Amino acid sequence: MAPKPTPIREQTRSVVRSLLARTAIELFAAKGYDHTTLDEVAAAAGVSRRTLFNYFRNKEDLALSGLDEQGELIAARLAERPAGEDAWTALGAAFQVLEEIDMTVEGRLEFITLLFGNDSLRAGHAEKQARWQDLFAPQIEPRLPDSDRRPLQARAIAAAAIICLQAANEEWVRLGGQVDLFDLYDTAVQAIRRPT
Repeated sequence: MAPKPTPIREQTRSVVRSLLARTAIELFAAKGYDHTTLDEVAAAAGVSRRTLFNYFRNKEDLALSGLDEQGELIAARLAERPAGEDAWTALGAAFQVLEEIDMTVEGRLEFITLLFGNDSLRAGHAEKQARWQDLFAPQIEPRLPDSDRRPLQARAIAAAAIICLQAANEEWVRLGGQVDLFDLYDTAVQAIRRPT
């Protein structure tokens, strides 16, 4: 059995993983995802290809690694929201944690453009966000009226909120990052919550 990592060792691993991912995103943005090799990413990061594979399974995992962390950050923020707050308000506030991620507007534009501009990354993005539903739904469920359909309703709200965030991101990129992302998110949410 492998020894359990110490908190310092785990923090170091997280920092290295984050630096490798950031280096890769910069290269992908500069050269294009399909035209960047893992050897080039390893060289730019000053590590061996083997070291790179100690942190990431493949190139797609490298490009999408931040999405797992983002989902966990959002879920943690959602858990901190007041218990009596409605699900949509709590999710909107939890998504605000994305503004706290250390990335320039230009870097965020490059990253989102990269994600939505490549078919395999877009599919991987959708898969990662489906996992976000698993993180969010249990925290949404207690905010809903008691019902035997409450788990389904919680998953539906989580899925809809994630899709609204994605639509807002795509519109934000289309507008060159010149508008507030969360104003766009609120507009998307209002569109699906509007009574017919």
